Amino acid sequence: MIFKEENILLPVSQQTLTENEWAEVWAASPKYGWFLVEPQKGYSPPQRVDVKTPVVPGDGTIMMQTGHVTVEQLTSVLSTLPLDLTFIDADDRVAFFSEGPDRIFARSTAIIGRKVQHCHPPSSVDVVDRILTDFRSGRQNVAEFWIDFRGKFVHIRYFAVRDADGKYLGTVELTQDVAPLRQLQGERRILEYGRTGPGQEASGLP
Repeated sequence: MIFKEENILLPVSQQTLTENEWAEVWAASPKYGWFLVEPQKGYSPPQRVDVKTPVVPGDGTIMMQTGHVTVEQLTSVLSTLPLDLTFIDADDRVAFFSEGPDRIFARSTAIIGRKVQHCHPPSSVDVVDRILTDFRSGRQNVAEFWIDFRGKFVHIRYFAVRDADGKYLGTVELTQDVAPLRQLQGERRILEYGRTGPGQEASGLP
């Protein structure tokens, strides 16, 4: 492997990687380990070009720093997650919500663009206002609650969403029935789809 790295991988990398890609290697090295050698004094990495704003090309692909997805893929991923997601923008208006098969609190598209305060009962508006005010000011970043609701143990979390410079962009609400998680005990290292019976194989993690 060392022979392959020195005589194949490194020469090919030197021929094919762009300056921006080498800058990506440099930027990731403190987290994952330095490539070949530790940095020496006098070295200046190449200018790195960051992709800060997602771009939506004509084919519907959303390009981000950590990868790319189509709108259809992203919608399906959010609908597959075992939790409900709602995003409230910086003006306190509901901008988006995921629509999975087992949504805990029903949502209608009629709430899109509506002030989030108008989507809660009057008794809880003061709490909503306090959370959003604390998030907007930077005093807090997370608020969470858990309640018993129609046979479910519901965990509700609010997270302040900020850009790389700390500017407040809005709030994301995550709601999940964690009752099944509270019942977990011990470990499961064997792959099982439901109950493993005769003739069914189970594979384990190393």
